[in-house]
Amino acid sequence: MPRADYQTSLPGYQSQQYLNRQAQRESNARSYPRRIPIAIREAKGVFITDTDGNQYFDCLAGAGTLALGHNHPVAIAAMREVLDSSLPLHTLDLTTPVKDQFVEELFASLPAGFARNARIQFCGPTGADATEAAVKLVKTATGRRSMLSFHGGYHGMTHGALSLTGNLAPKQQVANLMPEVHFLPYPYNYRCPFGIGGEFGHRLSSHYIEHILTDPESGITPPAGMILEIVQGEGGAIPAPDRWVREIRRITRDRGIPLIVDEIQTGWGRTGKLYAFEHAGIVPDVVLLSKAIGGSLPLSVVLYHKDLDQWSPGAHAGTFRGNQMAMAAGLATLRYIQDFGLVDRAQELADRLMGHLRQLQGDSRCIGEVRGRGLMVGVEIVNTEATASDLGSYPAHPLLARRIQSECLSRGLILELGGRHGSVVRFLPPLIVTAEQLDQICERFAAALKAAEGLMSAQLAEVS
Repeated sequence: MPRADYQTSLPGYQSQQYLNRQAQRESNARSYPRRIPIAIREAKGVFITDTDGNQYFDCLAGAGTLALGHNHPVAIAAMREVLDSSLPLHTLDLTTPVKDQFVEELFASLPAGFARNARIQFCGPTGADATEAAVKLVKTATGRRSMLSFHGGYHGMTHGALSLTGNLAPKQQVANLMPEVHFLPYPYNYRCPFGIGGEFGHRLSSHYIEHILTDPESGITPPAGMILEIVQGEGGAIPAPDRWVREIRRITRDRGIPLIVDEIQTGWGRTGKLYAFEHAGIVPDVVLLSKAIGGSLPLSVVLYHKDLDQWSPGAHAGTFRGNQMAMAAGLATLRYIQDFGLVDRAQELADRLMGHLRQLQGDSRCIGEVRGRGLMVGVEIVNTEATASDLGSYPAHPLLARRIQSECLSRGLILELGGRHGSVVRFLPPLIVTAEQLDQICERFAAALKAAEGLMSAQLAEVS
């Protein structure tokens, strides 16, 4: 268990040596080591141990990849079985018994209304590869060229996926991104784009979207597809209202616009349903999966309605789309999630986590909103010394959010930031986290929050 005392010497000496060499050799694009400056020696379950012997609760979990935490016995056993059986590790898109079983059980896990007409494309190893494949799929099937995405959306960092992503920072120095991508307002209660919030805010969003798709002067050519996260992850753990999702499905279906649901971070139980789109009871045209489905190993797929299967042989490919070990580990992960009821448990634990965090919100001046769905929770850090908007929301406070993250790390808790200006503290613990561990995680977060607020207040007092 992570030590409760305050770690004043992070990074430790050993970690610092690794970090120094990493800085000398790796790209300037490296990101996590800048905010989480440790070198990892070992990991098990919800815990990580660094090279100096410090232990941490891991509430990043591979950006949501590690549904069963680090080195879960069922995933390790599945990998060992593949290694011991002389099965091929690399097969391109040639089939094997492992692949056949993975596909069978993946389809069985999907809602019947989607699965009965579904086809699957194995992509390269990352979620961004699935995004790229989906864009090619819908453009090929419809013969159209424009795409619709949403403010705050995140779909990957490859060229086309970045074009569909809302965050401006990584786009600034990349010329000639994919043309004709149009961004639409996403329901965001705390920072409603219409300044209203609540049900009226999301009703305005769906009305606006339907209007521009009907207006012959909107400037938007008939779209090849729309890509949507049911819960925006990197955008700040923002859940879309079910009613709004159903309206978007109606709007796209009525106009023959393929709806692509990005489940790369939400898939396999993260939100309290096996798939996030199940909350709204919709049937999408395309579903993107990665992260959890490889059982901690790289794997991504696109699932889509058979009518979109207009590709010619070889129209989409990828050298590493046949990762047999990932399929075996993913299959073991899916079975474990279903056999041990981790989907329902995720919602029960989420209620506990949100309860702790909302109590903290009542005792703190810097928490603007606690939100999320299942074990995908965000705490928006705001500056209440500034002027609130007409909606009552305060400006983001990224400096304080970074200080909170640092104070958490010093107390043995790894959390990541996201959202506007990186001001949302995100909780993505493995689905196997226990209630007792969640209580301890929240205790550490509360101590870090108090310390960060105190330091920030002291700095402001010195300036004044």
